[in-house]
Amino acid sequence: MAAAKHLSVVRPLLRRLSTSASAAVVADPIESPSSDPDSGIVSMKGVKISGRPLYLDMQATSPVDPRVLDAMLPFYLSRFGNPHSRTHLYGWESDAAVDQARSQIASLVNANPKELFFTSGATESNNISIKGVMHFVSQSKRHVITTQTEHKCVLDSCRYLQQQGFDVTYLPVRPDGLLDLETLTAAFRPDTGLVSVMAVNNEIGVVQPMEDIGRICRERNVPFHTDAAQALGKIPIDVDRMNISLMSLSGHKVYGPKGIGALYLRRRPRVRVEPQMSGGGQERGIRSGTVPTPLVVGFGAACEIAMKEMEYDNKHISALQERLLNGIREKLAGVVVNGSVEHRYPGNLNLSFAYVEGESLLMGLKEVAVSSGSACTSASLEPSYVLRALGVDEDMAHTSIRFGIGRFTTEAEIDRAIELTVRQVEKLREMSPLYEMVKEGIDIKSIQWSQH
Repeated sequence: MAAAKHLSVVRPLLRRLSTSASAAVVADPIESPSSDPDSGIVSMKGVKISGRPLYLDMQATSPVDPRVLDAMLPFYLSRFGNPHSRTHLYGWESDAAVDQARSQIASLVNANPKELFFTSGATESNNISIKGVMHFVSQSKRHVITTQTEHKCVLDSCRYLQQQGFDVTYLPVRPDGLLDLETLTAAFRPDTGLVSVMAVNNEIGVVQPMEDIGRICRERNVPFHTDAAQALGKIPIDVDRMNISLMSLSGHKVYGPKGIGALYLRRRPRVRVEPQMSGGGQERGIRSGTVPTPLVVGFGAACEIAMKEMEYDNKHISALQERLLNGIREKLAGVVVNGSVEHRYPGNLNLSFAYVEGESLLMGLKEVAVSSGSACTSASLEPSYVLRALGVDEDMAHTSIRFGIGRFTTEAEIDRAIELTVRQVEKLREMSPLYEMVKEGIDIKSIQWSQH
């Protein structure tokens, strides 16, 4: 009776989410206690805006696809068993649902389902991969190769290993953000135990030459790990063709739920890791802890949808990216795309606006949810370490804005984002003495500034 009553409350919300592709921007009436329902003004953290902003921050997180939510709900309400319970139906049906989700995710990356282990997200998978591999081979292998543009959790895991006496080589990247393969080849040592290179960069969206990197690692019998959180469901991934040994995946970047991820561990040739968490030995001892069935089911459903709709999504997102970039460039000069234009995921458009301070631009774009870089590091006022690694001038690195386009983004949202961005950049440039000097033909870089 109680469950039926609960369902009657849930169903109207579910139907509302499922009726429109604009589920990403539906306002939650419970969410904002400081909103005024009459005026539509939302106030939070001292910022007042008229309604909810456009969401263009897909690299930080993506909305849950309504079809994913539909798949998850039964495992919250009626099929709530622990998948590790072996003595009754509730456990059996949850265990079967977990196995099905494992197969759905494996199909998307051309892996064996037995090679996938569920974790809390890509951060945990990265930690298990880097620390786990190197601790397991620590008697003979003491060297790791990675790049300067990796996600924070990869860089911090490498620094942790350095504190334990391991050596880490942080490879530079080219100005377009891509790794130079000759630089990679030259970095190998006899005691190299792991290479870790992100597939799609979270800040600038560049796609690394995965097949070439995997081939180089395979020729030297060194495991190749990739953080594919931003790549899953967006670009084709084939663990065999790319010679991937370990791979970190995340649910909430592919229109699935937050709090769930996966680790791919190759079986042949077998890759061994030392578990980073002690417990009941779930996930074949690699990652102890109760597997959260609803989240796993949502992750599997999201991957199945991505497999069917990747090509359609890519065409839709590519068209919107072109519309956004052309729309801004038609009205503004001094706009630079950060990272390779040819080798990038189109849903990530990282732009620098000359003679504009990035934080001021962000504050002015209150009606558009965008970021100045990674959500994991944007609390810092320092320019992005990823852009610095590309050799971007510090003043331009400070002006970067990352626009994230996704499955539910509409042309109307892109047009509104263009309008608001152009208006705010023009407003800030009018207040900039540097921009006045440039318009007068003065070469700012040739000026020698003195301090008084």
